[in-house]
Amino acid sequence: MLKEKALHPPFFEIGPKSYLYGEQILSLAKIADAASAEHDVQIIYTTPYVDIRTVAESTSNIFVFAPHMDQIGIGRGLADILPESIKAAGAKGVMLNHSEKPVYFDVLRKIIERAEEVGLMTIVCANTIAEAKSIALLRPDIIVAEPTELIGTGKTSGMEYVQASVDAVKSIDSEIMVLVAAGISGGKDVYDVIRAGADATGSSSGVAKAVDKYSLVNEMIKAVRTAWDDRNSK
Repeated sequence: MLKEKALHPPFFEIGPKSYLYGEQILSLAKIADAASAEHDVQIIYTTPYVDIRTVAESTSNIFVFAPHMDQIGIGRGLADILPESIKAAGAKGVMLNHSEKPVYFDVLRKIIERAEEVGLMTIVCANTIAEAKSIALLRPDIIVAEPTELIGTGKTSGMEYVQASVDAVKSIDSEIMVLVAAGISGGKDVYDVIRAGADATGSSSGVAKAVDKYSLVNEMIKAVRTAWDDRNSK
């Protein structure tokens, strides 16, 4: 099945995880939606399952993603996440294999196949460059190169890691987009990662725990646009 809306670099991913809920999720989604339009940068918003429909129906620019799904088909599967369900709720894609929701490689392959069947984009997390290369063989849309030990620390990967991750994935499939994250906490972090060669970056706790979410989101999204333009003006 064809995926509905094209995602292209540069872009940014915001994942509030369980730091926020209810109206807080929707409020941040609207901030992201406005920032996407203002700075001409696409944003993936990885939304808790119960908020997918509300967020999708209340925004027009962001790409709403589910935080996980299962490989099941229509039928039995109490409490499993049915791909058709998140698609029907308005999700455009799904995040897989996050360090907080790891998936065995064989299962990951089957879930990616199911996503393709229903027309959902896939963003798949990798803890190491070696894992990123293995996952690239499954041909997801996006690979997140994100060392687990840096998640939520405010410390980012070195710029050599950015280029090494991009080169590793693109050596397998040049069409796969590479998002390099972990520890992204401000506009400078965002600028440096995009400028160093990543297609995208993102933030979870940095944004979700910010006192002034509006200012931080706009700072980060503006930095994506500036870095991308600087990188392509060489």
